[in-house]
Amino acid sequence: MKAGPAIYGAVALLVGIALGVVFTPEVPDVVQPYLPIAVVAALDAVFGGLRAYLDEIFDAKVFVVSFAFNVLVAAVIVWLGDQLGVGTQLSTAIVVVLGIRIFGNAAALRRRLFGA
Repeated sequence: MKAGPAIYGAVALLVGIALGVVFTPEVPDVVQPYLPIAVVAALDAVFGGLRAYLDEIFDAKVFVVSFAFNVLVAAVIVWLGDQLGVGTQLSTAIVVVLGIRIFGNAAALRRRLFGA
């Protein structure tokens, strides 16, 4: 396993967090309903990528496509729910489904890293 790309990712994450804290960006009102769902969808891709990395089957192309596709599909489902008047229910459904996937990947990471 190469540590180089992982270091770049960790540094990019830290720089992004620092920039967010320093500049405190404002989220437009139009985007606010979609932001939590996008974050959960992105976390799903990140945990899946970490699991794939530890299983030594990580592919950067698959990760990027998964990341973008998860966020896009989640946003479209919430937008569709808003159009139908059931945005809150679909948002909850997305959080539940992706939450199950995140915790499944987290459990696999725990087993892989700690043997428990």
